[in-house]
Amino acid sequence: MHQRVRVVLKIPAYQLELYYQGVVDTVAAETTDGRIVHFPANVLRSVVQSHGVYGTFELVFDENNKFVSISSTS
Repeated sequence: MHQRVRVVLKIPAYQLELYYQGVVDTVAAETTDGRIVHFPANVLRSVVQSHGVYGTFELVFDENNKFVSISSTS
């Protein structure tokens, strides 16, 4: 069964460069219910805007806690 979590992300474009440069490869974010989740930084590519990544997103993980998808909810 897949697990769905919501996170609010506020990552300016200049910080995203660290991900693209390979300096940082994992994002840690607090869920709306207070848990901390870690996921690969490269999954943000589908939600990056020119100013960065801002908004509420739903992340889906499989039964082995592997990332499945990310989508904007705001």
